Amino acid sequence: MKQKNITTYTLIYKHNFSPYTITNLKRNKSITMHTLEKLCQILQCQAESVVIFLPDQPPEPPQKP
Repeated sequence: MKQKNITTYTLIYKHNFSPYTITNLKRNKSITMHTLEKLCQILQCQAESVVIFLPDQPPEPPQKP
């Protein structure tokens, strides 16, 4: 956002993001795919530039038969 000079104010008032969505983004909470798509269009970037996937828990080791 800094590189594109986009502020949270701009997202809320120009692009109609809800303040709740902005709060979720700032607090690393979940967002919808629609929100991610809108952000990528506004910032002219790929999803990988906005989010990373972190599993909730480590994967379980494979079980022996």
